[in-house]
Amino acid sequence: MTININKCTLEDSRKLQKIGYETFKETFEHQNSPENMNAYLDRAFNLKQLEKELSNISSQFFLVYFNDEAAGYLKINTNEAQSEEMGDETLEIERIYIKKKFQKHGIGKYLLNKAMEIALENNKKKIWLGVWEKNENAIAFYKKMGFVHSGVHSFYMGGEKQMDFIMIKTLI
Repeated sequence: MTININKCTLEDSRKLQKIGYETFKETFEHQNSPENMNAYLDRAFNLKQLEKELSNISSQFFLVYFNDEAAGYLKINTNEAQSEEMGDETLEIERIYIKKKFQKHGIGKYLLNKAMEIALENNKKKIWLGVWEKNENAIAFYKKMGFVHSGVHSFYMGGEKQMDFIMIKTLI
């Protein structure tokens, strides 16, 4: 079993789009209407949007491979790229997704550790994320990894307003 991670560049936008669609649909399709799902996917994962995000110096994407097969990805934000104002001493994990067939192999922990490593290298004191209130598996995983629930923010799935729990982990 080998896990490798590669930082994404603009040349990876199509790979990112493909894995973004796949993992988001696998995770949330059964709990959302097709209209809302398609509206979100079209907005969040169109190539122009991904290229804009990949070009932002305050955002980074990473593709993770399990035995040389794309298994998931990570997106982190600092500074003004964060989806909530959390200050200069924080790093946001905006997206962390693993294909279902690769879950339970330590890849999520691997990506979380990568985000924490980057945060510490950049003198960030806290790391935070938003997780859908109905995503019980993810919430349990983040709690196990030392995150605590600290608030909520809105997330729009198409035209539907949903609630994300904000979870924070203090690093130093």
